[in-house]
Amino acid sequence: MTRKQLIEQIQTKKSYLCVGLDTDIKKIPAHLQSHPNAVFEFNKQIIDATQDLCIAYKLNTAFYEAMGVKGWQAMEDTVKYIPKNQFIIADAKRGDIGNTSTQYAKAFFETMDFDAITVAPYMGEDSVRPFLAFENKWAIVLGLTSNAGSKDFEQLKVVGHATNNSDVDPATNNSKEYLYESVLKKVSSWGTDENLMFVVGATKASDLLGIRKIIPEHFLLVPGVGFQGGSLAEVSKYGMNKDCGLLVNASRAIIYAGEKEDFANEARAIAKQYQTEMAGYLS
Repeated sequence: MTRKQLIEQIQTKKSYLCVGLDTDIKKIPAHLQSHPNAVFEFNKQIIDATQDLCIAYKLNTAFYEAMGVKGWQAMEDTVKYIPKNQFIIADAKRGDIGNTSTQYAKAFFETMDFDAITVAPYMGEDSVRPFLAFENKWAIVLGLTSNAGSKDFEQLKVVGHATNNSDVDPATNNSKEYLYESVLKKVSSWGTDENLMFVVGATKASDLLGIRKIIPEHFLLVPGVGFQGGSLAEVSKYGMNKDCGLLVNASRAIIYAGEKEDFANEARAIAKQYQTEMAGYLS
């Protein structure tokens, strides 16, 4: 999917909601547990109930990989079932030396036809560039994540290039910036806003102002709204750009909204709440 097509979907649906299909077979409604394709059947009903309210679906591949061959089949069947006007993300957090990343990219972009994959940038440029070589496909690179452990590395102060902030060493003209800021600056030079996005957690919404100074045009995938306590209002206030520039993900808050046979209706009701709020911020 191109950037233009993604923006058109946002404008048409008045939504920038991404529904996370992080489907745990132990958490789906009891009446589906004995279904021969329980995960896929659950996903189908969620998709049918929410597809007009969201513009993207994100599959955390760990929930499928944990099931072995059956899980991979459920993931592939789910991707094929999702309407083609939806932006489909493999939340796989891959990243390795070039030839390995190329194989990861082929697996998710060609074999399973995802539009995007999340990528860990720790190994540097040659681990990310292979994902940027596929036409109309996207790498979504980890920037500032919402987990508590983000302080261990992402929020360490490092010596970087001089910026406009006040934390500048006059002897070297270098500034101490956060590692995630260095990552955003460096990685953004490897691709464009047509094939590169960044993950920024919703629980870090106050940092979005600074992030937007570094990457004003790129789309951001924002997890952490809902069960993790992130504020959609704050994310929209600080993170939105002229094209919206946001994919706000909600997983458990939507897909596990109901536990009975009408679970899909319950999921739709929550998705509708998000979409209605988003429409207000877009207007």
